[in-house]
Amino acid sequence: MAQTLPQHKYTILTILLFSFLLHGESHKFSRNLSPKSLGLKKQKLSHLHFYFQDIVGGDHPTALRVAQSSITNTSSTAFGFVVMIDDPLTVGPERTSKIVGRAQGIYASADLNQAALLMVMNYVFVEGKYNGSTLSILGRNQVFSPVRELPIVGGSGLFRFARGYALAKTHSLNMSNGDATVEYNVYVQHY
Repeated sequence: MAQTLPQHKYTILTILLFSFLLHGESHKFSRNLSPKSLGLKKQKLSHLHFYFQDIVGGDHPTALRVAQSSITNTSSTAFGFVVMIDDPLTVGPERTSKIVGRAQGIYASADLNQAALLMVMNYVFVEGKYNGSTLSILGRNQVFSPVRELPIVGGSGLFRFARGYALAKTHSLNMSNGDATVEYNVYVQHY
């Protein structure tokens, strides 16, 4: 028995080593890349300025409530409502101003104690050199604060690998129908 035990140790060690080598070679899911291989150059910092037209009322709304919780109508913050949006982004605060893009996504009342929205949206640009490019926003919007900061978590097209932030400031709010115009200053790093 004493003579066979060391032989088993070597057999087990050989099997473990062999399986480790096989496993390491056959299951690669990542690798390092050169930024140049993806066409990435020096990063740029861009400032975008536009107005977000959230149209809730009227004959052609661009923001529609698609869900709500059982307490939405009795909650002081309208907690639990979810709104799907396809809002115009315009050069000026007037609705008739030139459209440079669309804000597409959702916002939802996500705070039981304050008027604060969870914003999940893409800015889809349709004008100028950014035509076809997008920026993705995911963050908290405390709507009655004078200025709100929302993070940019990514993008596509000219905004591939984007990061930065957007500052939102309410320009006007119609309390009777909920329509709002929000000024956005967006600062984004991209390639």
